[in-house]
Amino acid sequence: MPRSLALDVLDAVLDQKRAFDDSFDRHPRTKDLSPRDRGFAYVLVACVLRRLGQLDACIDLCLQKPLTPKARRIRQVLRLGAAQLLFLATPPHAAVDTSVALAAADPRLSAYKSLVNAVLHRLAREGTAMIAAQDAARLNTPDWLWDSWSAAYGVETTRKIAEAHLDQAPLDLAVKGDAEGWAARLGAQLLPGGALRLDAATPVLSLPGYAEGEWWVQDQAAQMPARLLGDVHGLRIADIGAAPGGKTAQLAAAGAHVIALDRSRTRLLTLRENMARLKLSVEIVEADARVWRPDALLDAVLLDAPCSATGTIRRHPDILRLRRPDEAAHAVIVQAELLDAALNMVKPAGTVIFATCSLQPEEGPEIVAALLARRRDSRLAEELRTLPSDGMDGFYAARLVKS
Repeated sequence: MPRSLALDVLDAVLDQKRAFDDSFDRHPRTKDLSPRDRGFAYVLVACVLRRLGQLDACIDLCLQKPLTPKARRIRQVLRLGAAQLLFLATPPHAAVDTSVALAAADPRLSAYKSLVNAVLHRLAREGTAMIAAQDAARLNTPDWLWDSWSAAYGVETTRKIAEAHLDQAPLDLAVKGDAEGWAARLGAQLLPGGALRLDAATPVLSLPGYAEGEWWVQDQAAQMPARLLGDVHGLRIADIGAAPGGKTAQLAAAGAHVIALDRSRTRLLTLRENMARLKLSVEIVEADARVWRPDALLDAVLLDAPCSATGTIRRHPDILRLRRPDEAAHAVIVQAELLDAALNMVKPAGTVIFATCSLQPEEGPEIVAALLARRRDSRLAEELRTLPSDGMDGFYAARLVKS
């Protein structure tokens, strides 16, 4: 039953603080569902995570008294039912009946069947009006993120960013070559820079060119940092934080000799699989880039630094619920160490691209400014910032040249 799977995954994310995609993929019932049911369960959980503030506000309006902490799982049931009624256009009888059945199937929740029935029936009648009166962007964005983005980009841009997070991101592809030809063949929109865009619901594995390794999935913004290197044909380049391999594939397809470096063995397995499908040859190294050094200085390094990933909320709505303000402070320390190491890997006049998929200024321009203040052997040549309000993921990238 897809809704039972959705309930378990929602518990894993919101109560156990586990990543959405990992929880979904690892659940023992996921593989038993049909593609259609699996897709519905995924979209249902993603909708709850995106619209959690709105859903809880509506549910609370329908409760005569607040739910106790012990009733957290029944709140999850109510969230799933409300998401179907208010945002997924599920017929009311189906949304209500299946939610009551979820409660009845669990001995710990069966006493709440009448509550679930009453709340969801009221939402079926009045929920549309409730939603219309809400400030969706503000309700669904945690205070610390709203305040941080408002200080960095202004309230108007922050609102546009938050509004972009309310909908599922489209499917963007990077191609080895002939972007115009593949756009025509796939019926895709050709974006500036050569990325292709398809509807989010497009079945990737069945598309022409997938099995042949002619393209890979990669957001338009994620394709931009590698392009800051210009013509890379024949250059020796390390891609730090390489897995799952999108930027590695870009560089290798453009003729670079790539060292794909990552400290995660599991993630490197995925990178190996992707390079095999794409028929691209790269050197793969499992190591911590803070201590690893190449046998000879490199022409360039692309550092995709670990970060809070707040720029990818459109694709990973669990980030809204899992990230905390103090996490960026720890990431900043690692980012600074990795950036120092990257500059030490390149030859004089070599290039380092520092990139993060974060909207937090402390994980982007502030890192680069601190580096330039403490090191005189590098200069800032170019900066890039993309925002979800631009129709793509939020990325920061800087091109640094070693003296």
